[in-house]
Formats: sequence, structure tokens, C-alpha cells
Amino acid sequence: MEGDIQFKIGRRTNDPRSITPEERSKWQKQLAVNARDYLFSIGQPLVYKRDGHIIAEHKDGRLQVIR
Repeated sequence: MEGDIQFKIGRRTNDPRSITPEERSKWQKQLAVNARDYLFSIGQPLVYKRDGHIIAEHKDGRLQVIR
């Protein structure tokens, strides 16, 4: 059907416990980008803790201090 949502699931070809520190850093950065993109695509902010405050980052670039 036209307009159906399709999901693509990726699988790592190697075990995360056996990758180099450089590969691990790159992998973790990509996970963060993927999470941000997904949250923004469903209209949700990215929420994280920075300097003891809870921050909501919105797709339009606004940063909102929640606590």
C-alpha cells in the first residue's frame, strides 16, 4: 500500500565489546544523531541533563530548561 511506514533494522557486523576505542566513539556519536533525528521526526524534543539542569532541545533549535 502506498503511504505505509516501513522500518529498516540495521545489524552490527561485529560485537561492540571487540571494537576499537575509535570505532566505539564513532558508533556512539552515530547513535546520538539517530536518536535526535528520530525524536525530531515524531515532534518530540531531545531531553538531556547538562550542568545539573534538565534541558529539552527542540527541532527549531530552542533550548528549554525544564529543571
